[in-house]
Amino acid sequence: MKGSREKMKTSEITALTDGELSLSLRDTEKHLFQLRFQSATDRLETPSEIRKAKRDVARIKTIQRLRELDKLAALPSTDLARMTTELEAKTTGPGKRRIKRAIVRLAAIQAGKGSGK
Repeated sequence: MKGSREKMKTSEITALTDGELSLSLRDTEKHLFQLRFQSATDRLETPSEIRKAKRDVARIKTIQRLRELDKLAALPSTDLARMTTELEAKTTGPGKRRIKRAIVRLAAIQAGKGSGK
C-alpha cells in the first residue's frame, strides 16, 4: 500500500482485500482530518491535498459498495426474501427512510434474478 500522502489509483484499491480496504479508508480519513486541522490553523502547505484525500475516500467507499452489491447479487433469492422481510419489520421508528430504500434495492436485485439476469 502506498503512503497516505500519495494518491491511490483505482487499480491499487481494487487489488486490496476487504480488511485492507477498511484499514486504508480509516487511514485516509485520519489523514483528511489532519489536513483539515492544518488548514484551519493556516499551516497547510498544499491545499490540493485535501481534494486528493477526499477523492481517495470516495474511491475506497465506492469499491466497498460495489463489492457489497456483488455479494448481495450472489445470494440466493430465499436469503434476499428473508432479508427483505427482516427489514420490513423495522420500518417504524428512526431510520425508516434508509430501511425503505434498502428494501427497494433488495427488491430490484430479486427482480433481476427472476428475469434471468
